[in-house]
Amino acid sequence: MEQIFFFYFAFVIAATSVLVIAMRNPVYSALALLIMFFHVAGLYVTLHAEFLAAVQIIVYAGAILVLYLFVVMLLNLKQDDRYHRQWPMAAGVGMMLFVEAIILTGMKGWTAPLVPTGSETTVEEAGNTEVIGDVLYSTYLFPFEVASLILLVAMIGAIILAKKDLLEVHSNG
Repeated sequence: MEQIFFFYFAFVIAATSVLVIAMRNPVYSALALLIMFFHVAGLYVTLHAEFLAAVQIIVYAGAILVLYLFVVMLLNLKQDDRYHRQWPMAAGVGMMLFVEAIILTGMKGWTAPLVPTGSETTVEEAGNTEVIGDVLYSTYLFPFEVASLILLVAMIGAIILAKKDLLEVHSNG
């Protein structure tokens, strides 16, 4: 029964992720993204990661999607023909990603298992949230810190770009 739910969630996630990039209307694209976020949360529930499912709904479906919609509404996007010229490049990148996925699937024996042995009893004893926090701040501490630095640099860059645009508007007005 779990496999049926897994394949359902996987199919809907794959279909809506294609719709996100294929839809011409950005609001419809954001709605497809919302459906995808909820199905990813459903996938987390089937994996017994209820905390991650709740975070997925609150953070991504709640906050990030609202941010996307605000940006779409503020930009007032119109149809533009220059995006039709990007299909060859998009097809090339898509083919490279497909080949990479096939290569990585073939290298299944080269990687260590993601879940250490005996971790199911640890999760049952400690709880989902505690195990996630323990693994995040011990095993994956360096990638977590790198991701936080990347987000900090992106935030500073956005502030600098917005400040430059704001200065141009005030100097012209």
